[in-house]
Amino acid sequence: MAVTINDIKKLRDMTGAGLSDCKKALIESDNDIEKAKELIRKRGQAIAAKREDRDAAQGIAIGKSVGNFAAIVALKCETDFVAKNEKFVTLAKNLLDAAIENRVKTLDELTALTIDGKSVPDAITALSGITGEKMELGAYECLEAPSTVVYNHFNGMLSAAVAFNQENVDGDVAKAIAMQVASMNPMKATRDQIAKEVIDEELRVAIDKTKAEQVKKAVEAALKKAGFNPYYCATEEHQDEAVRKGYMTQEQVDQAKKLMAETAAAKEANMPEQMIQNIAQGRLNKFYQENVLMEQVYEAGENKETVAQFLEASSKGLAAVDMKRVNLNVD
Repeated sequence: MAVTINDIKKLRDMTGAGLSDCKKALIESDNDIEKAKELIRKRGQAIAAKREDRDAAQGIAIGKSVGNFAAIVALKCETDFVAKNEKFVTLAKNLLDAAIENRVKTLDELTALTIDGKSVPDAITALSGITGEKMELGAYECLEAPSTVVYNHFNGMLSAAVAFNQENVDGDVAKAIAMQVASMNPMKATRDQIAKEVIDEELRVAIDKTKAEQVKKAVEAALKKAGFNPYYCATEEHQDEAVRKGYMTQEQVDQAKKLMAETAAAKEANMPEQMIQNIAQGRLNKFYQENVLMEQVYEAGENKETVAQFLEASSKGLAAVDMKRVNLNVD
């Protein structure tokens, strides 16, 4: 039986494959539509398998909010060209709509869904076969709260979602905070959401840095008092330079090194502990200000107010209680 253009179009509508692929499948299947569909599916799987080791570094990260639920889906591919392909974008949107409709909580739950009669993995594999590129689900995030908002960045690679503790949050206010998340990349919405081990490590680093600064100040003061230039004593390279240029003799370098070691040891043995803790806590607070959404400076504001202050001014007691951010340009 001859393959007609109507048969080819019908198969194309059913599979999304190219006209030439549909024609070839119909010829091989003796014009059996179901067998032709299976041939196209298997070819898609074969293409996907061949490209499994490729890097899917491009794609789309897209989110959506429906009242008290928001979700972000990231669908990845190999090239920017395919990332902008209409079928690729449509699949990402369909995945997102399915996630929203089913209130999906995890990536595994999303993968288990069915879209247009196909499992999610099969739908991705089918499109991978059509485009010839590796495709995969890169991420899935969701939020549930009295109200939510999503901001999709114009480059298509970044999406941010924020959850609030109140209903009916002003749309402009909510969007502004989602844009803050997109641009300033906080770790969490509130400091109590940051893991204890992260805080402990930040505090340890802050204490070590503070102690090192105190030792350095003491050593530099002792060198100056003894008539040595701290710059030429700082490292072995600097010391060698000082001797080579005649700024110090080797005997003076040895004296300076001895003084530095003795001063450092004495300072380390007699640290002002409370002062160290106070300075380190100040550094930890700066870490919070940089990495906690509610404590960040509100970037779109003019008065250097924090996000918490901006939200409080908008509605008494209003706060961001959670956030998600997916960026395919990175991490």
